[in-house]
Amino acid sequence: MRKTIENRDDLTLLVHSFYDKIRADKEIGFFFNETISDWDEHLEKLTDFWEMNLFGGKKYKGNPIAAHNKVDEHFDHRISPNEFGIWLNLWFATLDELFEGENVEILKRRARKMGTFLYMNIFENRGKI
Repeated sequence: MRKTIENRDDLTLLVHSFYDKIRADKEIGFFFNETISDWDEHLEKLTDFWEMNLFGGKKYKGNPIAAHNKVDEHFDHRISPNEFGIWLNLWFATLDELFEGENVEILKRRARKMGTFLYMNIFENRGKI
């Protein structure tokens, strides 16, 4: 039986396990590996992000929209819905491997909404260049 997501330690395990998969992925890993210079800092920031999204608080500092637009620009606007689909499938798989319960479903819904929102923003930003 898998455990429920109850605290920051659980989210740290989730984020680290997920990004191990992302970094190794042949289709999207390079987007991350070529743009993230300090993985420890990045994973901490993403743990803050998901902690804020699931449990509240204001520890997260960042601008995901600007960050994703910058990455898309760096890669000559090659990010497509396919990349977001791979990202989402890996997120779901990692959640299902490690955890169960209501918070898993909440994080799946929020990731799906966030991915759609970020891609739509990237697409809209391309028209402004």
